[in-house]
Amino acid sequence: MNIAEFLKEDRISLNLKASNKEKTIEEMAGLLRDANEISDFDLYLKDVYEREALQTTGIGNRIAIPHARTDAVTEFVIAFGRSVEGVEFNSLDKKSVKIIFLMGTPKKKGVNSYLQILAYLTRLLNKEDFREALLNASTPKTVINEFRKFETNTVL
Repeated sequence: MNIAEFLKEDRISLNLKASNKEKTIEEMAGLLRDANEISDFDLYLKDVYEREALQTTGIGNRIAIPHARTDAVTEFVIAFGRSVEGVEFNSLDKKSVKIIFLMGTPKKKGVNSYLQILAYLTRLLNKEDFREALLNASTPKTVINEFRKFETNTVL
């Protein structure tokens, strides 16, 4: 499993403008508005907000992974965003979030593969040098290359 294969340069924002959780999710969702993997954008966004209302996806270490299993998505889809200022995400460690992954997966694909992707991404993000590489990336291409480098050279 490689996250890099799902990342696309036009779905990466290195300078998110939003200053709160809802607007950040909305801004990032805009990166996916025309994604072929999303069949119903409004339903997808609604499902992401509903999932976020259940429990924060601010997992700590300045990372949030808002996501949804939804009928509005036909294939796994992901966007990456970075906030220079940080966004209050009600994170488990109470710190503002700077690295955000917005994801969606179809309900019909089952929960196992989705949970594996979430767990894999979380393990990768537990590595401080990887988080620093993402925070310091200067272009979307660099973000994807950092994923490739760490996914190739890291045993998780």
